[in-house]
Amino acid sequence: MQIPILNGVYSDSGSDFRTSYPVNLIPVPKATGISSEYLRPADGIVSNGTGTGLNRGGINWNGVCYRVIGTKLVSISIAGAVTTLGDVGSGGLVTFDYSFDYLSIASGGRLYFWDGATLTQNTDVDLGTVLSQMAIDGYFMTTDGEALVVTELNDPFSVNPLKYGSSEIDPDPIVAVLKLRNEAVAVNRHTIEFFDNVGGNLFPFQRLEGAQITKGAVGTHACCIFQQTIAFIGGGRNESPSIYLGVNASTTKIATQEIDTILQGIVESELALCKVEARIDKSHEFLYVHLPDRTLVFDASATQAAGQQIWFTLTTATGGFSQYLARDFVWCYDKWLVGDPSSGSIGYLSSTISSHWGVKVRWEFATQIIYAESKGAIFNEMELVALAGRTAVGVVATISTSYSLDGISWSQNRSISAGSNGERRQRLVWFQNGSMRNWRAQRFQGDSDSQLTFARIEAKFEALAY
Repeated sequence: MQIPILNGVYSDSGSDFRTSYPVNLIPVPKATGISSEYLRPADGIVSNGTGTGLNRGGINWNGVCYRVIGTKLVSISIAGAVTTLGDVGSGGLVTFDYSFDYLSIASGGRLYFWDGATLTQNTDVDLGTVLSQMAIDGYFMTTDGEALVVTELNDPFSVNPLKYGSSEIDPDPIVAVLKLRNEAVAVNRHTIEFFDNVGGNLFPFQRLEGAQITKGAVGTHACCIFQQTIAFIGGGRNESPSIYLGVNASTTKIATQEIDTILQGIVESELALCKVEARIDKSHEFLYVHLPDRTLVFDASATQAAGQQIWFTLTTATGGFSQYLARDFVWCYDKWLVGDPSSGSIGYLSSTISSHWGVKVRWEFATQIIYAESKGAIFNEMELVALAGRTAVGVVATISTSYSLDGISWSQNRSISAGSNGERRQRLVWFQNGSMRNWRAQRFQGDSDSQLTFARIEAKFEALAY
């Protein structure tokens, strides 16, 4: 009997079936001859330098990686060397963008420009507080939560208060400004509006009436550009938060019931501080939703190939969940550079390891419910068909399995050896693996030492008639 592995099922105390997404494993829909999909280890994080303070954002401009670490704007070399360029003050996450001549940074409500040699703050009193900013058509557009503010054309240090714009289809605050297909986008708490550059002596952008979306984002960094749409955490008036893709007056909900349940476990004041970002890598189109205790990842390409929504979870933990310590992905120097949100460490993603910053992390996946049509069964043998023998030299990894007959409590873990480096024909088999009276779910666990890819679960059991 073959058992599906893309996601599992468990139950909770509220008498509901819940979905268990793979942890630190990436689902890949691909026909291998063994199965139609497999789970591979998520990329590990290799340390490659350190700054002073917390990582607050990053960008690639003119082939150089720039980051804000602590209060400093820095550049990162290909070797990981950190060079301080100037001070952008304290604050939370920053937003970056650039024009032909300037790299712009919104930090702590202020706006700064780096021209390749000098860091300068825009101190025009008419600028106001800068929550978010972006470059478009020679302007820099910002918002203070109420107005859309543009700098003078080709002069980012001057602001004319007569050229303020607004987003007025709903009296909700503006949380962010984005650019999509060279259209300015005002992302509000309950609505999203699109603007086109029409020129003129006053606010040079005109609202596109037919493109309005009646849902919005919960926070400044809870939205990003993904697949030529606006991806965001949020919703409309009198709606609980979810995750959507929005464009041209319509939205597509990509969150599942399980994702919605996780989001509703976070108060909105914390959800508003979460970050959403995109990463396109190989055949994957990832949308990362960084939550306080984990990162949820949606894969648009895998979703299309599998015909079902593909999500997985990333966490930097050996047990349970904790914050995933990689974000602000920047493709530069032919690799994905990342920052540690809990420190000033910088590094890059690597597919050859699964550890995070040199520390082991766990992986886990579960099966859907094994149901024998109300008949009992004895599980004589269970095998994980996997690519083994990829562990580090000198490491003998172990993995374990457990099962649940009610979806809540789990049996004791049973561990086996996953083999050592070079043992690529190692079989992962458990014998005499208990029984069930009606149904059961199976769970498999290990850590980043094992570096295994899983293609299939085969179970041999003896049916019983109770």
